[in-house]
Amino acid sequence: MIELPDLAAGGLAAGTLSALVLGGGLLRSRRQRTVQRDEIAALRAHLDGVVQTFAAEIEHLAAKRVPAAARHLTHPHVAVPGPLQLRAAGSSLGVAMENVLEQLRVELTAQHLRVDAAAQAGMRGATREIQAALYRLQDALRGLQQKYDDPELTQTLFELDHENEQSLRRAQVAAVVCGAWVGLAREESHVVDAVTGGQARLAGYHRVRVNNHLEPGTALVSHAVEPVAIIVAELLDNALRHSAPDTDVVVNLEHVHHGVCVTVDDAGLGMTQDERARAQRMVAGTEPILLTDLGDPPRMGLAAIGQLTRQFDLSVDLSSPSPYGGVRGVLRVDSHLLTRIDPDVRPPAASAPRPTRRPQNDEPTGRPQKDEPARSTSHDYVPELETHDPRPTADGLPQRRRRTRAAAAEPAVAPQRPPALRPEEAAAALGGLQAATAAARSETAEHDTERDDHEGGTAR
Repeated sequence: MIELPDLAAGGLAAGTLSALVLGGGLLRSRRQRTVQRDEIAALRAHLDGVVQTFAAEIEHLAAKRVPAAARHLTHPHVAVPGPLQLRAAGSSLGVAMENVLEQLRVELTAQHLRVDAAAQAGMRGATREIQAALYRLQDALRGLQQKYDDPELTQTLFELDHENEQSLRRAQVAAVVCGAWVGLAREESHVVDAVTGGQARLAGYHRVRVNNHLEPGTALVSHAVEPVAIIVAELLDNALRHSAPDTDVVVNLEHVHHGVCVTVDDAGLGMTQDERARAQRMVAGTEPILLTDLGDPPRMGLAAIGQLTRQFDLSVDLSSPSPYGGVRGVLRVDSHLLTRIDPDVRPPAASAPRPTRRPQNDEPTGRPQKDEPARSTSHDYVPELETHDPRPTADGLPQRRRRTRAAAAEPAVAPQRPPALRPEEAAAALGGLQAATAAARSETAEHDTERDDHEGGTAR
């Protein structure tokens, strides 16, 4: 039988042991809570660092990277900065921010194109109204030229008509940049006539020397005549504007393996390498043309060239400097845009530069034939009178014909160089050409308006 003191001692020992076990457990739990508090504190510190980093990256994204990405769309030389911390670039946060920038670029590009398309549509309508007003003014000047024969008044009317022609050229270039049609329906024409036609649209046309090295009869197909004239006019305009007024601009017409080249050389200041590279991108026509990229005020000449090269499969190169120190522009017309016109049946304009090359079936003697005067290959351009044929072509557009075509049935005689014209006679001749051109353009513009109205009614 267990005695009471032994039982009390056993209970006390058991209580002591239990107290020790509980005490150890309390110590362990206290240590665990301490460790957990330290871990929680470390996690909070890390989280605070991540939040601060994230906030700094977001602030950097909004303040620096987004504006730079927006500017980069219109100014490619602007660099877009990366994230503040390089290790964030490959993380999920860095990928998410890059996606934000990419979506921003896509949306800004789409909105930019939409706004620019609306601006181009508005400018097309404005240029149509301007062209119509200039056509009316040209008709009025033509009426005055036909009414009065006074030489001094004729010279004044010629100057006004030439200024009006330059305004028409600028309006036409603006319309072409905005995607409008070139505006003239022409029949097949000699290449030299298209070149001198572009020359006649400029204020400094007397400074241009044209050297015609093409085989007689080399001509352009009908739909390439006006684009070539516009491109040549813009190349010559740039050359005249950026060269001294006492220097000449030299134009050479040459045969090449794949067609014909029109080379324009000036003796101006030239362009830097960056300027030449940008100009080459413009005339290549491989990139979309935006009005906001053309400066203030917009410089549309090269943009119009790029639009035409893309639409009519032409090629313009501005990558080489001119041997005269300025800029060399080369327009290449491929063989599929060329044709041949019998120069005896339809000779080029009487004042056009005569070719230095003879037909292949003639002997290249290098001397004029008997009873045929020597001919110069370069001189100032005085255009030949042209008349407007009111009969529409197959596509319903008006066409122009030279008066000399009516003489095709007469016996062929050796062409004689016309006598030099007095200033008032030259003024009357160019005025007649511009009047005929205005009539053709006016009917073409009316045809376009009727076509647009019909298409608009159909769409509605």
